[in-house]
Amino acid sequence: MKVRGVFGRFKKCRILVAGDLVLDRYLWGKVNRISPEAPVPVVEVTGDNFMLGGAANVAHNIVSLGGSVTVVGVSGEDRAGEVMRKLLEEKGIGRALFEDGRPTTVKTRVIAHNQQVVRFDREDSRGISAGVMEKVMAYLKHAVHEHDAVILSDYKKGVISRELVRGILKAAGGKKLLAVDPKVGHFHCYRGVSLMTPNLAEASQGAGVEIKDEKSLIRAGTTLIKKFACGSVLITKGEQGMSLFEQDRITHIPTVARQVYDVTGAGDTVIAAFTLACAAGAPMRDAAVIANHAAGIVVGEIGTAVVTGEKLAESLGVRGKRKS
Repeated sequence: MKVRGVFGRFKKCRILVAGDLVLDRYLWGKVNRISPEAPVPVVEVTGDNFMLGGAANVAHNIVSLGGSVTVVGVSGEDRAGEVMRKLLEEKGIGRALFEDGRPTTVKTRVIAHNQQVVRFDREDSRGISAGVMEKVMAYLKHAVHEHDAVILSDYKKGVISRELVRGILKAAGGKKLLAVDPKVGHFHCYRGVSLMTPNLAEASQGAGVEIKDEKSLIRAGTTLIKKFACGSVLITKGEQGMSLFEQDRITHIPTVARQVYDVTGAGDTVIAAFTLACAAGAPMRDAAVIANHAAGIVVGEIGTAVVTGEKLAESLGVRGKRKS
């Protein structure tokens, strides 16, 4: 696989990311006792930080790999929204954020001794209002022509809908790669997209096939392509790697992860690296290998992590890669 040239073209690629923005908050601490009030651990908090999650994390991965990106989504008029805007600006991420009278989605995770103790979410997952959807669509229809590929990051928080996908497909006119990180219950929205990147559970639900071995995996992958008229499907299988389903072939890719500490955000990294590689001219099979290496890096870190171009090049054995 010739990846050196692919890396060199990352900086020329512009990716449009639309979807559900999430602010990930981490409370770090340690546990030394059980609460006398209830049988729960008492976490002594030693640190507190925010990271970009959801569609914002997809965008963060793209700029970390050296590409340029614009992220489109909905945030609230609240402190969390201010924090998200500041983080996006600090990371050099182009943005078009719309307000819809709802709180910014925040996922708060309590981590003690490198293990997640509990997570609590603040969100409004209802569909966005017709007025805001109109504004989002107007922006996307214009922006799609200024970017090399489009990613839809669906966390089922109200942004991604069948109408939005149809609108983008119509605006793209079949000339842009449209990749979707899917969510169970929303597969009917994705008909006609270029690529879907479900995990095993999502692929099983979307295809209506219980995946328990290679035979059922193949049936699920081919069913997804036919059922939703999509170009390709990349099924992520955790410690078992990935399987890429194209119209005329299937490619199984073994995992390269040395150790898995946290899978948070791994799907964001996969679709970011895959789409960026395709936009840079890599064949889908090569792009899948690149995405597999990217995922292997981020699952070895605690918290919502992103992969850098330097680390990815090192994992792939590409020498002389300039830092991104």
